[in-house]
Amino acid sequence: IMEIKNPYLTELNKIGKSEIGYISFLQGKSDEIPFEIKRVFWTYFTPESVIRGGHAHKTTIQAIIAVSGTIIFDIQGQKEYKEIFTLDSPNKLLIIPTLYWSDIKFSHNAVLLCLASEDYDELEYIRDYNEFKNLAL
Repeated sequence: IMEIKNPYLTELNKIGKSEIGYISFLQGKSDEIPFEIKRVFWTYFTPESVIRGGHAHKTTIQAIIAVSGTIIFDIQGQKEYKEIFTLDSPNKLLIIPTLYWSDIKFSHNAVLLCLASEDYDELEYIRDYNEFKNLAL
């Protein structure tokens, strides 16, 4: 796994034309995904009034695509890092390294697809914001 210093947004290739539609893809080891994918999950039917996320990960790196709709990530680091990323096209890919706090807002009918570097483990989640901010760097 390569070291990722900060979250970043990248664009995936898209093939096609506006008249017939597009396809974007990821395969095996790629330049876009800086880790081996161990878990894939998606969220959907999230009401626009709900803020999801509200956590950071100790060991998991995530690659996220809004396959439908618009998803806004408000991301904070342990120091002064703060950035907002808008996923509003299915060929945008957001990479979130470990130890970044995310709050997530969904548009109506948005679908979030997450490719994760680790299997699910509740113990590696940090769900308390104060604990997150007080972690030793």
